[in-house]
Amino acid sequence: MGRKLLYAVVGWVFAINLCGCVLLVAGAAGGAGTALWLSGKLSDEVSAPYERTIEAAKKALKSLEMQIDKETKSDEVAQIRSNYTDGREVWIDIRPLTEITSKLEIRVGAKGDKEASAKILEEIKKHF
Repeated sequence: MGRKLLYAVVGWVFAINLCGCVLLVAGAAGGAGTALWLSGKLSDEVSAPYERTIEAAKKALKSLEMQIDKETKSDEVAQIRSNYTDGREVWIDIRPLTEITSKLEIRVGAKGDKEASAKILEEIKKHF
């Protein structure tokens, strides 16, 4: 039984990799500090309210010298669009999860650039 479970898990991991999806999990209990790279987007839950996360994203883009091209906001999601330093389009989606947590999704370029997305996420976290 243990071998079957092991084979199933290994098979699942290979299937994920064959699809071009890499799952990064750096974790603490309850999902805090967990960042996912999936389908070209970097996704992370942050311990900051919705409005504060939006402001942190704007400040991060400004500090990276990236101009905001478009911003839309509703009660469910805020989207900020910009261009990366090399001209690729940047999408930042922010969703409220609770009163004190938010979800960030960052994509750089049509196919997604993991390193560039991580750089933006790191900068956003500096502005909380």
